[in-house]
Amino acid sequence: MKIDAKNRSNRLRKKLRVDEFQELGFDIAWKLDDGTDNESVDAFLTKFFDEAIDPNNLGFGGEGDTLWHGLICTQQLGKCTEEHRQLVEKWLTDNGASSVTVGPLYDVWWAE
Repeated sequence: MKIDAKNRSNRLRKKLRVDEFQELGFDIAWKLDDGTDNESVDAFLTKFFDEAIDPNNLGFGGEGDTLWHGLICTQQLGKCTEEHRQLVEKWLTDNGASSVTVGPLYDVWWAE
């Protein structure tokens, strides 16, 4: 439950992850072709991190084999943007992933 108070100290705002300390992220899901072997999945993920995630200071937490889902947020305290969403979606689509779904931006600490 998010606390709605008007006069919070800097320390409390940071602890609650609100205002200037809010963190935005988005959910993502995609599918690789059925029968994709483990080496190909590893190569795809390495390329994904090297070309889309790390250069944009993003982080990904998720799981999968040929069907992947997870959360993308920034590596440091910060907010993902619409441009991040579009960049990740385009990269996945351009590199052979299918059924790519990118969720809207949301507060990763206070998702409702």
